[in-house]
Amino acid sequence: MTDIPLWVSIVAILLLLVLSGFFSGSETALTAASRARMHALEKSGNKRAILVARLIEYRERLIGALLLGNNLVNILASALATSLMLKYFGDAGVAYATIVMTLMVLIFSEVLPKTWAISNAEKFALSVAPVVHWLVIIFGPIVAAIEVIVRLVLRIFGIRIDETTAVLSAHEELRGTLDFQHKEGALIKADRDRIGGLLDLAELEVSDVMVHRTKLFALNADLPPDELIKDVLASPYTRIPLWRDDPDNMVGLLHAKDVLRAIATVKGDAEQFELEKVMSPLWFVPDTTSLQNQLNAFLKRKTHFALVVDEYGEVMGLVTLEDILEEIVGEIADEHDIELPGLNPQTDGSVIVEGSVPIRDFNRATEWHLPDEEATTIAGLVIHEAKMIPEERQIFTFHGFRFTVLSREKNRITRLRMMALNPSQDATKVSK
Repeated sequence: MTDIPLWVSIVAILLLLVLSGFFSGSETALTAASRARMHALEKSGNKRAILVARLIEYRERLIGALLLGNNLVNILASALATSLMLKYFGDAGVAYATIVMTLMVLIFSEVLPKTWAISNAEKFALSVAPVVHWLVIIFGPIVAAIEVIVRLVLRIFGIRIDETTAVLSAHEELRGTLDFQHKEGALIKADRDRIGGLLDLAELEVSDVMVHRTKLFALNADLPPDELIKDVLASPYTRIPLWRDDPDNMVGLLHAKDVLRAIATVKGDAEQFELEKVMSPLWFVPDTTSLQNQLNAFLKRKTHFALVVDEYGEVMGLVTLEDILEEIVGEIADEHDIELPGLNPQTDGSVIVEGSVPIRDFNRATEWHLPDEEATTIAGLVIHEAKMIPEERQIFTFHGFRFTVLSREKNRITRLRMMALNPSQDATKVSK
């Protein structure tokens, strides 16, 4: 067997390093390419985008084929280099080949192509997609066999890998993207909160955003017509629930516009006003209904108002379409809204907060991160953590904050002072 000429060996090694760089760059580009961007290009008819989308869909098979190709060319290049070095340097050639090939592979087959690919992942992915597509087809049977072996080995250690299992759900992936873009300065807080609020609709229940029954404005249906009309016109609300005999016995819903129409019909004569003709039935929904389902129900029924009941059928509060929309766009105020004190930043870095302020609204306004799994309001969180009804001036410390109870009415905490124990959290940056 004749010896391979020196120049042939060098050219072969260089070509193999180029192929290795192709595999490495392709893997980086195809795994980093934006699926949303590829989907948009696919809809516009870009054939290469269709290939990229198909490759990303079968990501495990794609990575397996690229790793197989990469290892084949790297091992072959190392074998040729070792053979060449042994010929010219004897036994020391093994060490020389190891050092040289490690540097060559690291620089020209790993770092350089991957840096190039990550700098413009979509363009790189579109360029290599046709070639990679055929490589996946050619290496497909071998990769499939390797996947079976890998799953069997992992199963021995009690690890079961499902081909359809995703590491992150779509919501978690979007949420992570939002937080990252906000951290990088590409997305302002308001936009992040709006998109994040939309993602949270499926996870929140109506009990998380409802107006509690203690703040529910309702009228007695047995009031004299003139007094009832006066109260309706004086109310800042358009839709008013009605009760009879007992405040817990809700009997109907009154719309201010219907009252005005009825008054106009009877030419302002309150004695001729008939409540039963303008009163509409109430809609009751369970407190465990998700906001996403409730929003869809509001849109389907073309109504904006529902009473929330617990598992025993007792009224817990009310929820409106506006309450759900505020979870997405933030607080919606109009000229009839009553401004109530909620968050008051202090010069010492603390915040005086009403006990009824929802934790989610507080977190949004302050960029602090109080848990809202066990309680809906700030007062509820303090009671849950303290395992008691605190007295005024009592101080508690948990979740990285110091809570001081400023005032209490009966068993209800009305005002607290909060101080972050982490000095980097500045209450003066609270957005109202």
